[in-house]
Amino acid sequence: MAKLTKKRKEALAKFDKNATFTLNEAIKIVKQTSNTKFDSSVDIDVRLGVDPRKANQMVRGTVMLPHGTGKTVRVLVLCTPDKEEEAKAAGADFYGLDEFIQKIKEGWTDVDVIITMPSVMPKVGALGKILGPRGLMPNPKTGTVTMEVGKAVQEAKAGKIDFKVDKYGIIHAAIGKTSFDDEKLAENAKELLNTIIKLKPSAAKGTYMKSLFMSSTMGPGIRVDQKSITA
Repeated sequence: MAKLTKKRKEALAKFDKNATFTLNEAIKIVKQTSNTKFDSSVDIDVRLGVDPRKANQMVRGTVMLPHGTGKTVRVLVLCTPDKEEEAKAAGADFYGLDEFIQKIKEGWTDVDVIITMPSVMPKVGALGKILGPRGLMPNPKTGTVTMEVGKAVQEAKAGKIDFKVDKYGIIHAAIGKTSFDDEKLAENAKELLNTIIKLKPSAAKGTYMKSLFMSSTMGPGIRVDQKSITA
C-alpha cells in the first residue's frame, strides 16, 4: 500500500472523507485541499449505473461550459485549402491537410482537439490507431467532423468539451481551475452534470447516477450530494 505523503495527510485532515457534501461545500474543500504550485484543474468523476459494453447504454456527449475550462486549447483543423482561411480566422492553431497527416503518422500529436471535414475523413480515418487512444479522433457526434470548421474551432476554444463513459461506467471531466470563482465552478459543474442526466439511456435500469466526486489535480476526492446539483 502506498505511503501517504505529508501534504496528502494534511489535505485529508481538512474534511471528513466519509461525509457527503453539497456542491458548493465540495468546491470550497477542493480549493482548501489543493496543494500544487500550479493552478490545478478541478475534476468531476461520475459513476453511472450503465453497462458501457452495451451500445444502448453508452453515454457520450458534448457540453459548452459557461466559463470554459481555464485551459489553453490547441486546435488542429484538417481541411482542404478552401477552408484554411475560415479555420485561421476562427483561431485555429494549425490548419492544413497532407502535411499534418504525415506529421501525425510520424508521431506528432501536440494538440488538444482535431477538427475535420466529412470529405477528408477517409484520409483522417487511417490515423485511427494513433488518434483513437489519445482521444483525438474527430467524430460527427462531438461536432468535430463538420463543414462549419470555423464555428467548431470557436466552440473548442470557448470551452466546449466532450465526455464519454469509460469501460468501468465512469465519466471523468475537467470543469475549470482552482483559481475560478466558486460560482463559476458551480455553474460549470451543473451544466456538465445536467447534460449527463439528460443523456440517460432508456435501457439503463435502477439508479442512474451512483456516485459523484470532485477533486483537484493530485487532491483527494470529495463526495458530492447529487441532490445539490439542481438546488
